[in-house]
Amino acid sequence: MKKQEIKKLSKDQIIKNIDKFKKDLFNFRFQKTNSQITNPAKISETKKTIARLKTILKGKLNA
Repeated sequence: MKKQEIKKLSKDQIIKNIDKFKKDLFNFRFQKTNSQITNPAKISETKKTIARLKTILKGKLNA
């Protein structure tokens, strides 16, 4: 998810996306332990997306 896409989202949508990506991250970690993951780069990409969402959310809450 790009930074420009995130800025267009509302606070509620950002929170929902954070929850969704956290569930995805949990599933990716579970797949990694079982050696079932097809693209290991998805883990770091998901972490970065969560960090971007949290950063934008914090900015919106302080504004």
